[in-house]
Amino acid sequence: MKKLLVAAAAFAAMTLQALAGEPDPEKWQEVLADARGETVYFNAWGGAENINAYLEWAGQELEKRYGVKLVHVKLDDTANAVAKVVAEKAAGRGEGGTVDLIWINGENFSSMKRQQLLFSPGWAEKLPNWRFVDVENKPTIRTDFTIPVEGLESPWGMAKLVFFHDMAHTDPASLPKSAQDLLAWAKQNPGRFTYPQPPDFTGSSFLKQVLSELAADRSVLLKPVNEASFEKTVAPLFSYLDELNPLLWRGGKAFPQNYPAMKQLLADNEVDIIFAFNPSEASSAIANGELPATVRSFTFPGGTLANTHFVAIPYNAAAKAGALVAADFLISPEAQARKQDPQVWGDPTVLAISKLDATDRARFEALDLGVATLKPDELGLALDEPHPSWMDRIETEWKRRYGAAN
Repeated sequence: MKKLLVAAAAFAAMTLQALAGEPDPEKWQEVLADARGETVYFNAWGGAENINAYLEWAGQELEKRYGVKLVHVKLDDTANAVAKVVAEKAAGRGEGGTVDLIWINGENFSSMKRQQLLFSPGWAEKLPNWRFVDVENKPTIRTDFTIPVEGLESPWGMAKLVFFHDMAHTDPASLPKSAQDLLAWAKQNPGRFTYPQPPDFTGSSFLKQVLSELAADRSVLLKPVNEASFEKTVAPLFSYLDELNPLLWRGGKAFPQNYPAMKQLLADNEVDIIFAFNPSEASSAIANGELPATVRSFTFPGGTLANTHFVAIPYNAAAKAGALVAADFLISPEAQARKQDPQVWGDPTVLAISKLDATDRARFEALDLGVATLKPDELGLALDEPHPSWMDRIETEWKRRYGAAN
């Protein structure tokens, strides 16, 4: 018994010592000093040139201002970064990890939180620039796909599902106003719609949108999957997809790999309707010469999915101080205003403009959001994201039913 007590005391002492050595965002000057000279390996989706260019700019600013080097580790699936951290924990690598910062939300955040793979709770709300974050009007900043955030990740941008079409080829009066309307439209226009192949985030989001519209009781989706009632709950979704699949581009026998590939199909006039999780995406694509100037946005009046995307720090990150500095810079008014510019990225801000001083408010007020960007009151209702467990099960079932064709 005595040996057990001694061992427990030693473990507790080691734990306290480890915690004492962790950077504390409430002691920001110490964080800045510790961060100087660190290299932050930021694992983030690398499938869009404009986003990659924005991160390159952010890296240049971080190195110039704080002596922090940001290395963008380009991912095609965030789950790959999560898997790295899981493997390191299994190998007993409690420090010096290879992932310092992850662009994350939804099921990947839920997985990391559940497995205790994230840096200290509450750190995000202690960042200096947190004071500008719009927690009052953007509830998904503190609840990620129904999972309480608890300061384990820092908000980076807002998202809402919006559809796009080219007025040169599509009559605006014929555009669908719901998932059921979209199915009817596809019957009238076979081969002119598609979605990225799950588990691509954008493609999976389309499945969640349809399920959220068709579910008999939407509140069920806000709770973990009940296996006993799963088939009954998702039956309307797969009945819908069974009808839609043969009407898709290439008869549903092939799917674009991701959003950029789907966007190219609209640019090439191979499809008439696409969608993205960014209300400014069409204007941004027009500004960057990726889509014709005749492209416009529309949404479903009954509501589309909305969420916040974040950055998180793994529990064993090698450059925690540098990661904190990077996360804080990404929610600075300067970085957020640049990100919201459609000619740069067009990703909506997480900040409350009313909390900014006159100089920083002017950054946002000067932005031309573009001809294809809907005004806030035109975006329609925001639908809650389902609990992360639904996506996992739906993707598996989708692959079983339709994946073999690809």
